[in-house]
Amino acid sequence: MNALARAGWRTLSLAEFARGWDEVGAQHAAPLPSLPREFLLTFDDGYASLDEHAYPILADLGFTATTFVITDYVGKINTWDVRYTWDRLAHLSWRDVEHWRARGFEFASYGATHRRLTWLDDSAVEAELHGSRAVLTARLGPEAGQAVAYPFGALDDRIVRHARQAGYALGFGGVKATGDPLHLPRVPVYCWDLGDTPFGLRDDLLGAAGRTVAHVANRCAVGTSILQSVRRKSAPLPESAVDV
Repeated sequence: MNALARAGWRTLSLAEFARGWDEVGAQHAAPLPSLPREFLLTFDDGYASLDEHAYPILADLGFTATTFVITDYVGKINTWDVRYTWDRLAHLSWRDVEHWRARGFEFASYGATHRRLTWLDDSAVEAELHGSRAVLTARLGPEAGQAVAYPFGALDDRIVRHARQAGYALGFGGVKATGDPLHLPRVPVYCWDLGDTPFGLRDDLLGAAGRTVAHVANRCAVGTSILQSVRRKSAPLPESAVDV
């Protein structure tokens, strides 16, 4: 983030990004060097560590971010996920969300319970998308219901249709896009990114490699979805941490 700030990059709000996408369209899966050094910075899941380790640094640099939160797990422990740490991880509380929202950070939907939407029937997809948006708009206002990120980057025409019917204006998947504002691309930033332009935003071989790695990573996440499905049959209700 320091390198990006020194290089003159600035972060966009969702509204600014939407206006820019309308102008650029689906011609590019990521900004090109000839375009202004502007980007939409996003986080998935909404873990509580963002409050301590990420948001303060971004605020000091004059950056903001959009965090896609799992609304049924705000203020709770990540029992939805496969255990990959010794202790379960806490999610941001509503108090955290409201604090950082007052400082210009934005929050949007990552579904109600982080399920792979393409594996669900229509009623379950509706519950995930409509339910999450209803919670966000009730807690934070209508602007919090404008965007959704699809868990695991998994979507198809049916999911896009459900997202539109739910009232979302923007929808983010993996690194590939169709031009539909409800099927927009995202590229990851990895710990091995060097220089003042992340690999995923470069218009060269390194950029292509970065986007390929991201696409493969999303594909590999199918294993997590399978384990989730197995666990869900006997999983407990969301465990409260600081649900305020």
